[in-house]
Amino acid sequence: MCKQNKVLEGALALLPSERAVLAGAILASFDSPSCQDVDAFWAREAEERIDAYERGEMRSIPAREVFDRIGKKRNHRR
Repeated sequence: MCKQNKVLEGALALLPSERAVLAGAILASFDSPSCQDVDAFWAREAEERIDAYERGEMRSIPAREVFDRIGKKRNHRR
């Protein structure tokens, strides 16, 4: 198994919140102006989603339901 696949396998075994922290650290390691673009994009995206939710165009999903879905998909792939 190649190095990248080993790292990926280890990362996928983490909890979703741990993977999010890891993904953020990997993105931050690039430390380039494009990271600022990515941050700005996600800030705009978050604001747009909040606005859509407040207008009633989006519904919220409880975190437990989201994590249950992720767990089911992850277990299905194995």
